[in-house]
Amino acid sequence: MEDKIRQILDQLMQNEDIQVKDVPKIDLYMDQVTTFMNTWLAEYKRYPEDKIMTKTMINNYSKNHLLPPSQKKKYSKEHVYLLIMIYYYKNVLSISDIQNLLTPLSGDYFPVNPENGLSLEEIYGKMTDLMRKNKDLSKDQILASLEENRHLFDEVEMADDKREELLAFSFISQLCYDISLRKQLIERLLDRLYPPDSAGKKTRSKK
Repeated sequence: MEDKIRQILDQLMQNEDIQVKDVPKIDLYMDQVTTFMNTWLAEYKRYPEDKIMTKTMINNYSKNHLLPPSQKKKYSKEHVYLLIMIYYYKNVLSISDIQNLLTPLSGDYFPVNPENGLSLEEIYGKMTDLMRKNKDLSKDQILASLEENRHLFDEVEMADDKREELLAFSFISQLCYDISLRKQLIERLLDRLYPPDSAGKKTRSKK
């Protein structure tokens, strides 16, 4: 089992994140946007038939105010940066949390406003640079957890296949707990930044 986990982890570490240089500098039509997303993030699919991004998804993101509307049916590179962020966020956050997180970003940096000091492109570039640096750290943390897990049932007499099954269960549980802890941290940070008002809607903190 351990060898299989290391093999899967090595494969995941090789997945290429979309860098600023990879994003087209020209405006794109919807079909071009979905083709770009589905091509560049294909390695993130769980099953071959999965879709990374569809027209329906993009229209729903615009309808739910996660994404500014297209201009004359074309999407700018800033649209693409936001769509990539949405793709990563949606596996962890609710639609309302993503909306709270991205609305200020879109308001301040979409479209490009030189008075803000930074562009959305520069912000995205800094984020992806940090993500790339943190990949090795994440891998080390996972491998450390795997190492702690490997001897968990050594003192128990059982068939090898049952031991492997329990070790897999234990390791998956550790990963789930880690994800749950990080998700709760994210949610509490968002609640601090966007506390609910008297109507139950979240508003941006003045602090």
